[in-house]
Parts: sequence; C-alpha cells; structure tokens
Amino acid sequence: MSKKEWYLEYEITKNRPGLLGDISSLLGMLSINIVTINGVEQGRRGLLILAKDDEQIVRLESILHTMDTIRLIKLREPKLRDRLAVRHGRYIQQDADDKKTFRFVRDELGLLVDFMAELFKQEGHKLIGIRGMPRVGKTESIVASSVCANKRWLFVSSTLLKQTIRSQLIQDEYNENNLFIIDGIVSSRRANERHWQLVREIMSLPATKVVEHPDIFVENTQYSIDDFDYIIELRHDPEEEIVYDIVDKSRMFSESEFGGFDF
Repeated sequence: MSKKEWYLEYEITKNRPGLLGDISSLLGMLSINIVTINGVEQGRRGLLILAKDDEQIVRLESILHTMDTIRLIKLREPKLRDRLAVRHGRYIQQDADDKKTFRFVRDELGLLVDFMAELFKQEGHKLIGIRGMPRVGKTESIVASSVCANKRWLFVSSTLLKQTIRSQLIQDEYNENNLFIIDGIVSSRRANERHWQLVREIMSLPATKVVEHPDIFVENTQYSIDDFDYIIELRHDPEEEIVYDIVDKSRMFSESEFGGFDF
C-alpha cells in the first residue's frame, strides 16, 4: 500500500529541550515518516508526514491530544497553503471573509511567485486577479511564476516594456497551456473593439488568465469579481492602501513616452 501525505501543525505551549525529539520519536514508533518540518508561525511548527494507513493518523491524533507541552492545531491532508508554509516558514495571509483573496507584501515575492506557480501548474480554466499599486512587482511576479511553472506567457495588454494592446493572436498562441496576461487598466482605457473581441475569445479558453487591476476590468466588461477563482493583493507594506485613481493616472502614459503599439 502506498503511503499517504498528511499535514501536522502544533503550537508549543511548554518549550523545553528535546521537545522536537519527542515528537520525532513518537512518529517513528508509529512508523510515520517525516517529509519536511519547519516553523510556520511564532511558536508553531508544521510538518509534512507520510503514513501507510489512516489508523496511524487516528492513533497519532489521540496521543498528541494527551501531551501538555503542545496543542494540536491541524492534522489533515495538506492544502497548497500548508505545503508553502512548510517550504517558506510562513503562512500566506488569507482574507478571513473572502477565502479566495490572498495578501502579500513586497518582501514576500518569493512566496508569491511560488504560490502563483503552483496555481499555474494546475490544468484547465483559471481566472486570477492581482491588485497592487504601480511598481510593486505585479507583472514581474507573474512572469517569474510562469517560468517556474514552465508556462509560456502572452501579454494581451500590458505596460511592462512598451504599451501593448493586442487585437489578434497567431494560430499557435491559442494554446491551452499558455498563460494570458491582461492589464485591466490598459484594456479599459486604450483598447478598441477588436481587442475586446480577442479578450472574449481568450476568456473562453480552458487556460489560465491573469488580470492585473481586476476591479477596473470588471467595471468595463460583462465579467464580475465572482468570476475570479483567486484574487491576489500585493503591497509595499501591510498598511498600504490600493487606490485606483492614483493607479489610473500613473498608467495613462502617452505613446510618445513609451512607444505604444498595437498588434
């Protein structure tokens, strides 16, 4: 029988030398293997473990509840957030009310890139929105995540290098394995009907689409925020407010300044 992976997280209530050794010994006695271990929050440790059957996990849970040095937080099949928490030593911040919204700050770009890369690896339709002020690293993070996920990225609209507003794709670009990047402000303020027709075609593809400034995008299309599978917010610091009137003005570059072009 193949072994099954589980996520174990506990809080240390009485820190003493040898505590981690006690946990490791307990897992060893139950024939449960440790895959990865790391601190995930202040006073908490997370482990990815391997067990050959669910009975081992039931016994482990029962014993952990009797220990007065720790408090069991989670023992479940690992979610993406669990795997990344163990890998990076911190949890992704998830909105308490809107579970599809995840928050990052600029010094967490490595975690953000890893998170998006895992989303990009998943097959089928996926619509991801990313909010943030100018020059916070939105587009660069999307491109880096595409590289990590071994995906080809295509700018449908963007201002990364030059102002890009595409109105058609060549045949091999209509590929479900490609990643399509749309800048909601550029598309809303500078595009024509041919561009919007292309956007509608892309939105119907069973592929991953990433929309920068999704709130502006939905104001000018038939789509709504509810259509997005994930919303990512990226800030310079946790207190920064994402203000769209400032973003809007900063993105209204003239073609003479940035050499805008249309495909």
